[in-house]
Amino acid sequence: MKRPRSRLWYDGLENTPHRVYLRAIGFTSDDFQKPLIAVVAAWSEAGPCNFNVLPGSLRVKEGVRSAGGVPLAVPTIVVNDGINMGTPGMRYSLISRELIADTIEAQVASHGFDGWVGIGGCDKTQPGIMMAMARLDLPSIYIYGGTAEHGVLDGETVTVQSAFEAVGAYLKGLIDEERLYEIEKAAMPTPGTCQGLFTANTMAILAEALGLSPLGSASPPATSSERARELARAGALAVGLVETGLTPRRILTYEAFYNAIVTLMAISGSTNAVLHLLAIAREAGVKLALDDFDEASRKVPVIAALAPAGKYTMVDLHNVGGAPVILRKLLDRGLLYGEAVTVEGVEIGKLLSKWEPRTDYNILYDFDKPYKPHAGLRILRGSLAPRGAVMKIGASGILKFKGAAKVFDSEEEAFKAIERGYVEEGDVVVVRYVGPKGAPGMPEMLKITAAIVGAGLGEKVALITDGRFSGATRGVMVGHAAPEAAVGGPIALVENGDEIVIDGEKGTLDVLLGGDELARRRDKWSPPPLPKQGLLRKYAKLVTQADEGAVTH
Repeated sequence: MKRPRSRLWYDGLENTPHRVYLRAIGFTSDDFQKPLIAVVAAWSEAGPCNFNVLPGSLRVKEGVRSAGGVPLAVPTIVVNDGINMGTPGMRYSLISRELIADTIEAQVASHGFDGWVGIGGCDKTQPGIMMAMARLDLPSIYIYGGTAEHGVLDGETVTVQSAFEAVGAYLKGLIDEERLYEIEKAAMPTPGTCQGLFTANTMAILAEALGLSPLGSASPPATSSERARELARAGALAVGLVETGLTPRRILTYEAFYNAIVTLMAISGSTNAVLHLLAIAREAGVKLALDDFDEASRKVPVIAALAPAGKYTMVDLHNVGGAPVILRKLLDRGLLYGEAVTVEGVEIGKLLSKWEPRTDYNILYDFDKPYKPHAGLRILRGSLAPRGAVMKIGASGILKFKGAAKVFDSEEEAFKAIERGYVEEGDVVVVRYVGPKGAPGMPEMLKITAAIVGAGLGEKVALITDGRFSGATRGVMVGHAAPEAAVGGPIALVENGDEIVIDGEKGTLDVLLGGDELARRRDKWSPPPLPKQGLLRKYAKLVTQADEGAVTH
């Protein structure tokens, strides 16, 4: 069997000391003749999303061995988004994406691995692994650790989203503490990632569309036997990739990214996917810009009623066929590049021919009768965001909003204002200095958006920010405003009472101020100080703007 890299580390008399180290952990002479496969486990007990990744890595190792390879497990870090939501820890979430890619590069490049498998779960582990795949360009495969089962309370589906929004309902007096506690206990009955089409499940589906994950591997729940089989299959496939020499950059063409973008629009996936696809494309050397997302958003309606746009979860999607059913619909509509190669070594169009398109008008819809007549996301530009912003429209369906600004320089300020009833119907809440450099780390605003929705203002108040949104976000929400406030973007110049106009149909985002007034305000503006030390300071100095994927190189 082929061993293009490990032979350089472990063959020959001069590498005798290297073999000593592996014999110390149980290697036999036969093992040195087999492909060496890294099993990169983004594992952590600090939350449910990656809790099952370590036992899952054992399944991957079984698959590697079954195909004639030798697996070695190596770790990478995890920051759990949900547990850090609304706390200072959320600043480290997006930063962890870069750290994951960097740590994988360091470990896989330095130990002579012939190929590798990355196992992810929570939001940033997935794009971090995919960025590393593109950067290293070694035979590799991404496999998802799987979603959690949704809960049931009084016969109704409940998820983590239910818990976040219940806090807003409690603060508004719409539910009591006992009901809040019942939701808390019911919302997440098993380990796995957040259950709706939030960022983790969005990225798992897009990994299939990109061709980096086997078709059908995104939707099996984390604790299911199907998930165990998918993990083992990924291990075996990795050995085959070493033999054929197929690497990520042959898979990650512009056509593959376009397939992922149209899928994102059709499922009304997380806004975070825009950042992540831009970042992965940069690593792959593929030119991708917000214009590509804008183009796709104008021709693809939403055809899946998945939460938060609908009420169904990833488990529900799995029960009707999973992501390939949606991809087949896109292919039949002429919206996918069927010739794009996948990690299975076969063109995606040929693989999808085995999957039957399905419509039930509960979870899955047709293009002629879509769930929503527009895409899930829209790219906006204008005087408030000259380089672009991302509007999530799949959940609310509201494309236009005009109102007076209420401006906050932190998430906590905004939350306290909502808590005390300061935010009212018709307001445009502006939360700034929470961008890539400003926070730093571009935290998600789920604590605020959930409070707005929970208070019954989801379609009556708009939120604009240079920060990010959780995939569980719904309402009239515009994020990723670029340039951000910390570098002097127009969002830094907005004052209370300024009229702001959001137009998702035209794709515009404007503050109704003249150039002279903006210039006057700019003369008085000064940049905020950087953090004094540590990772946050390093990141703030290196990171690019959101329209470039918020990357550090």
